[in-house]
Amino acid sequence: MRGTVDNLSSPYPIGALLPSVYQEDFFAMALTSALDDVLAPVICSLDCLEAYIDPLLAPLDFLEWLASWVGIAVDPSWPTDRARISVAHAVELFQVRGTVAGLRAYAEVLTGGDVEVADNGGASWSLAPGGDLPGEDTPRLAVRVTVDDPDSVSYGLLNTLVAAAKPAHVVHRLDVVGRS
Repeated sequence: MRGTVDNLSSPYPIGALLPSVYQEDFFAMALTSALDDVLAPVICSLDCLEAYIDPLLAPLDFLEWLASWVGIAVDPSWPTDRARISVAHAVELFQVRGTVAGLRAYAEVLTGGDVEVADNGGASWSLAPGGDLPGEDTPRLAVRVTVDDPDSVSYGLLNTLVAAAKPAHVVHRLDVVGRS
C-alpha cells in the first residue's frame, strides 16, 4: 500500500551521497534516482514505525496484521474505531479472560454498549466423592447487552464470544436490547 504513494521522495537521496565524479554521470544519477523511488516507502515506513505499531494510528491494512499479533480477529463489518479499540485493548482483555469482568469488558468493546452479566456462581466442593452439588443443579450465565441499535450488533459473533468465554458445562442466555 505505502509503495503506491505518488511522488514520494526519499529524505536521503543516494545520488547526493556519491562522490562528485558520479554525480556528473547521467546514468549513475538515473540509477540512484530509481533506487530512491524503490527505497522511499521503506524509509518512510521505518521513520514512522511507532505510528504503525500504535493501533489507534496504524493504517487499516496494518491494523489487521497487528490484530494477528495479539491473537484476535477483526470483523470487517466493524466500524474502524471499534476495530482500533479492540486491538488496543486485546492484551488487557486476555489478562481477565474467563472471568465475569473479562466477559463484560470484551462484550463492551465488541458492541460499544452497556453489558450486564449475571452468573449464579455454580462452584462448590464436597468431602464425599460423587455427592450432589449444593444449590441449583445447573450453573447459568445471563448476558444482557444494551445498545442504541440492536441490529448493529452481530448476534452470532457475540454468542460465539460468550460461548468461548464461559466453561463448557454452563448454560448461557444472551439478550441484545435497544435503549429506551
